[in-house]
Amino acid sequence: MTTTLKEFLEACETLGTLRLIVTSSAAVLEARGKIEKLFYAELPKGKYANMHTEGFEFHLNMDKITQVKFETGEAKRGNFTTYAIRFLDDKQESALSLFLQWGKPGEYEPGQVEAWQTLKEKYGEVWQPLPAEI
Repeated sequence: MTTTLKEFLEACETLGTLRLIVTSSAAVLEARGKIEKLFYAELPKGKYANMHTEGFEFHLNMDKITQVKFETGEAKRGNFTTYAIRFLDDKQESALSLFLQWGKPGEYEPGQVEAWQTLKEKYGEVWQPLPAEI
C-alpha cells in the first residue's frame, strides 16, 4: 500500500476507543481515547499530526515514522486476543502503539475488531508510509 501516514491516521478514526501507549527508557504513558479531529502542523523538527481531547493531547512527528505494523497478541491478564498497531521509528522501535481498548477482558466495541482487520487487509501486516504531507 502506498499512502501517507496522514491518510492512515485518518483511517484509524474507524477503530473506536483505543489505548495509546508511548514507552521511553524510564516510563510508560497510556491514555484512552479515539483518534478524531486530527490537525497538522509543520514545525522545524518535522510534520506533526496533533489531537487535543479533554483527557490528553497527542503530537506525532510523522517524519520519524518509517514503518507501521499490525500485531495480535495474548493479553497479559486474561485469556483473550489483543489487537495493536505499532508505529516504528528508524531503529525499528515502537514510537507509538495503538491497542483496541476492551471493556471487560476480551469484549471490544461492536465492529471494532472488524475495522482493525479491514485496515490490516488494506495496508498489509507491515507497510512503509510515503513521506509525510500536510
